[in-house]
Amino acid sequence: MTTRISELLASAAPRTVAVVRGITDDQLDLSTPCSEFAVRGLLGHLFEVVVNFQALARKEQVEWGFGADLLGRPDWRDRFAVETDRAIEAWSDPSALEGVSPMGMPQPMLGSLVVMDMTVHAWDLARATGQPFEPAPEVLSELHDVVVKLAPTARERGVFGAEVPVPADAPVFDRLLGLAGRDPGWAPPSAAE
Repeated sequence: MTTRISELLASAAPRTVAVVRGITDDQLDLSTPCSEFAVRGLLGHLFEVVVNFQALARKEQVEWGFGADLLGRPDWRDRFAVETDRAIEAWSDPSALEGVSPMGMPQPMLGSLVVMDMTVHAWDLARATGQPFEPAPEVLSELHDVVVKLAPTARERGVFGAEVPVPADAPVFDRLLGLAGRDPGWAPPSAAE
């Protein structure tokens, strides 16, 4: 059984897992385009996302703030891959898309958030660590629409930074990044100098 969200996650996940596997221990303190986090903090956040969104698919309450602990194990890259597979499985159940989440958001929109985080934060991590990243094409138009809907509220709540102006004829992923408060041309500080 699959759902639209699990299919999108299954498309996005291998690209995200590849970026995570490509991060070396000496890169954990590098800056990222997600100004709130260095690589270590963003990895911790992404770990929390893939773990918590398994529970959110079942409409269970979740706790945040444990992500850094998940990086303390030597097998954290493999663990991230396993937890990502579990998130895909959790969102494969059609009941995951029914009703409203404990966070007060319709379940389908909540499921889109995990796809968005896996795509945008994979780009953040790839940029920070000098890795190539191309988002899964099949997620782009849907994610762009989600970001358009969520951007005003996300900016109010400090989840997205200020919109970065991007030309209307720019690629859809660049426009999505701009709406999410990212500069598509961001480079690490040492590379920008």
